This record gives sequence, C-alpha cells and structure tokens, in this order.
Amino acid sequence: MNDETPVRAKSAAPQPEPLLDTSGDSDEPAFSWLTPTGGGKTGGDKSGGGEPGGDKSGRGEPLGDRPDRQESVAEGKAAQPESRAHRKAAEAAVESSATGNPAAGPSAAGRAGAGLSTAATSTDGHAGSSASPVFNEPLPTSALHVRPPEEEVERRNAQRESAANAKPVAPRVMQVLLAIIYPFILLILAVRAVTTPLFLWVEYNRPGFPGDGYGFSTDDRMTYGSYAVDYLLNWAGPRYLGDLVQRGGEKLFKDGEVSHMADVKTVIMSTFGAGALLLLLALIAILYLRRRSTGGVRRGLFAGSIITLVLILGLGALAALGWQQFFTEFHRIFFADGSWTFSLDDTLIRLFPSQFWIDAGIGIGALVLLASIVTLVLTWPTRRRRGVAPQEKRGDAEQEKVDQP
Repeated sequence: MNDETPVRAKSAAPQPEPLLDTSGDSDEPAFSWLTPTGGGKTGGDKSGGGEPGGDKSGRGEPLGDRPDRQESVAEGKAAQPESRAHRKAAEAAVESSATGNPAAGPSAAGRAGAGLSTAATSTDGHAGSSASPVFNEPLPTSALHVRPPEEEVERRNAQRESAANAKPVAPRVMQVLLAIIYPFILLILAVRAVTTPLFLWVEYNRPGFPGDGYGFSTDDRMTYGSYAVDYLLNWAGPRYLGDLVQRGGEKLFKDGEVSHMADVKTVIMSTFGAGALLLLLALIAILYLRRRSTGGVRRGLFAGSIITLVLILGLGALAALGWQQFFTEFHRIFFADGSWTFSLDDTLIRLFPSQFWIDAGIGIGALVLLASIVTLVLTWPTRRRRGVAPQEKRGDAEQEKVDQP
C-alpha cells in the first residue's frame, strides 16, 4: 500500500507540452523527440512486451521525471529541423544509428551535414546569388541608375534649352501672312473708294478737267458716267448699258464698249471678292495673334506698312516715268489685245478721258500711301509698345553713365 501511493501520485502528474513542428508539412513526424533511438521500438513497447512492471515504468512514470526522457526532449528541442532538408538529414542519421551500421553512419552524417549546409545556404538567400534566379533577374528600372555619358547629358540639356527658348511657328506664320495681305487690302480699298459717283463728281467739277469736244455737258457726263459705275458694282447684265440711248435715239454705248465694260466688271467683281477673302484672313490672323502672341498684330502691321510703302513708291515711280506705257501694260495684263482700244468720239473716251485715269491713279496711290504711313506711325516699335518698363529705361541710362569714364 505504501509503495503504490507514491506511484499513483507520480502517474497523476501532468505531462509537459510537446514542441510542435512549425513547418506545416503533414508528411513528416510532428515531434522529433518521438523518433526511436534503438531497435525501432519505444521504451514503453519493450517493457510492455515481457516485463510485468512495464506498465509502471513506461506509462506510470511521468516523462518529466525521467532523466533519459528529459535528455531526449532537450536534444529534440535543440535539433528541431528548420526545413524539409533538415528533417530528411536528421532521419537519415537516425536510421543509420538504429541499424547499427558504423560505415553508413559517418556517410549519412556527412550527407546530413551537406544537406544542412545546402539548405542553410538556400534558405538564407544571400550566400549564393545563383541559388535563386529571382535575385539575378534585372529589375525594369535598373537602367535608371546608370548615368549616361557627359556628352549625352550636355546634348540633352542643349536640346531642352533650345526647345524652351524656341518661339512657336504659328504666330510667326500669322505675322507674315498679315504683312503680305495688308498691302493688297489697302490697294483694293483704295480702288473701291475711286469707283464711286462721288469721285466722278469731284473729277467733272474740279478746275482744269478737260471738257468734251463732242457735246457732253458736265451734267451729261455725270448722268452717263454714273450708269457705267453702277453697272460695275451691280449684278445686272450687259443690257444695263446696251439699252441706253442718247437724246437723239442713238445707242449710248457701242457693242465693243459694252463688251469691254463687261470685262471690266468681271475684273472688278473678282478683285472685290478677293479683297473680302483677304480681309477675312486678316481678321483671323489678328484674332489669333491677339490671343497667342503679345505684340504680334503690331509687328505684322508694321511689316505690312513697310511692304506697302515700297510697293506704292515703286509703282508710282514707274507711272511717273511713262504713264502711257504703264497704262498699256496694265490693260494687257487683264484684257485681250484690241478689246480696250477705242476712237476719240466713243462714249467711254468722252466720259473717261486719259486725265481721268491719271487722277484715279494718283488718288489710289495717295490713299494707299496715307494709310500705310498712318499704320507705320501707329505701330512703330517704341519702348512702351515693346513692353519695356520705365524703370528699366532709367536703369539703362544710369548704367551708361557709370560706364562712361
């Protein structure tokens, strides 16, 4: 009775918690300390097979109180494998020791050590860079860490600066377009100002204008000349002039004169239509330059006024040197030969003598010259129009004083 009581007390003591395997591999034994150390059987099975006290020593005694169990548990904790390679190496070493093969033991131990070292090297990831191809693969942004040569850097910087300092092309094109269009617009507007009954009245009533030697009075000229001017500006056909008759019943204009006036009407209407189109383009260029280019309208009109002055002065010099030749060449450009020559007693010559065309040319040139000069003055690139501040102007003057000895 006295001997069984302590045994029951020892058997009732709780067993220690085993060390769980953290690898999560269900194919391997979860507890390395359960591996048999000899004969392939546990101590419990051996004692339980033939000895009557096996139950007492194998199952009755707690594992925590047995020294050999404590050592095996400590060894199991210290030799706990960290990967599958560790576990397989440990199993091979245990099997070789269990079979009692002394030759296989060292080799298995060597293989186990090799397996452990290989596993350790592969699990570390830093010892051998060739063990894992992931770390040898170049990153997509690895080229960004490579600095290009100095020549390439300087070339790129130069291109960047030139692109930043370069002016847009479209505003320059609009300025050139406005400068080219402006002289033609002024010329067409001047022609339109001359092609009016007001200019006829000024011509027929001015002193020194030659009279008609065939009987037309100033009132007759004003009436018949107004019909001719109106025909050039309306949409009527040739009958507008062909059906006109004089007081005696004769036709006012002959067939050749009506045909020439029809040709003149075609040229005049085409010119005015082109002028309207050019005026529209000029307005588009002005609106674009006002939004996209500071001072672009001023520069375009300034250049256009200079071009107009050059053209009008050149044409005026040619007309002054030889008016008749200038007048003849002008008609040859727009009309067929023989369709614009008439006799002195024809109505067109009596209404519009040579002096009339000389005065018309002078009037057109004067209007264009005046408009171009006014434009030139208004668009002259002064410091204020160029956007130079007064403080900068005073600073420049002070700097000049300082530079002077």
